[in-house]
Amino acid sequence: MSEPCTNSSQEAIARLREFGYAFNEAGELRKIDAASGKPGDLPYEFKISDNPVTNQEHYEQLANQIPDIVYELLEKNGLKRTYIPIGEPIERSTFVFTQPQPLAQSKKLLVLIHGSGYVLAGQWARRLIINNSLEHGTQLPYIQRAQKLGYDILVTNTNDTTRIINGKRTPIKGLENSMSHAAYVWEHIIMPSQPESVAIVAHSFGGSVCKALAEKFTKFFKEKVFAIALTDGTVGHPPAGCQKYFLDVTCNWVSSTEPLDTDLTHGDKEKNLTCVSAGHPEHEWTSSAAIESVFKFLELKHQKYIKTKQS
Repeated sequence: MSEPCTNSSQEAIARLREFGYAFNEAGELRKIDAASGKPGDLPYEFKISDNPVTNQEHYEQLANQIPDIVYELLEKNGLKRTYIPIGEPIERSTFVFTQPQPLAQSKKLLVLIHGSGYVLAGQWARRLIINNSLEHGTQLPYIQRAQKLGYDILVTNTNDTTRIINGKRTPIKGLENSMSHAAYVWEHIIMPSQPESVAIVAHSFGGSVCKALAEKFTKFFKEKVFAIALTDGTVGHPPAGCQKYFLDVTCNWVSSTEPLDTDLTHGDKEKNLTCVSAGHPEHEWTSSAAIESVFKFLELKHQKYIKTKQS
């Protein structure tokens, strides 16, 4: 799992400049022009040596600056950190981002769950952030769209599960893996905030996390969670204890060469998860490519949820 960066955003930006890179106004990582000292036109170049190990190490060192830069962007967009486990010293804690902070009786709450690997809070795909743009690789477009539609927001951080304590990598108490992190957030932040309704967008392994949450908190899900949008989510079989409900509220936008929203469901929709094309053949691109369709789905599901509650 990725070790969270401890340097500030400004330090991370300075480190990027030491590597010869900076983000331009469009959020694209570009080589710094020697004459102007500003981002130029050349994109990130992975190969700096004939040694593959050197190239990968350079990439990882540069990529380690991304989390703090994204964290600051989340904060600039109005989100604030909540440290967990609650009551633990910060140096032994991780954090999630919410708006507002603390959450309280949200009319509509949107929960964002990233995939596995090196991505941390606010990121969908590190590769896209580096090679394309912040717009394509971060969760900011989802956050900004949700804000316009009146959602409160919670951004999970399920890969941030360890800290260095006394020189040793140590699991964060009660948050030792993605599943326990998400369950803790659900039990100690989301449920106590008593939201009226909840939607989830989850990418890749975030789908498995979402399934585990539905299995663990089935009653809450059936009462409150009106939509689950997966982007190339890994789910397998729907949860046995709430299969009909899960299939009714969930759609998976999968990587495909077919046009956006082309129905790709396998078999009977009464027994299988609804799958549609994300409009892009590459896994990392599915969240960015499907955003318009995802929010249309969320809003339609919310309208249905409200009508059902009123009837």
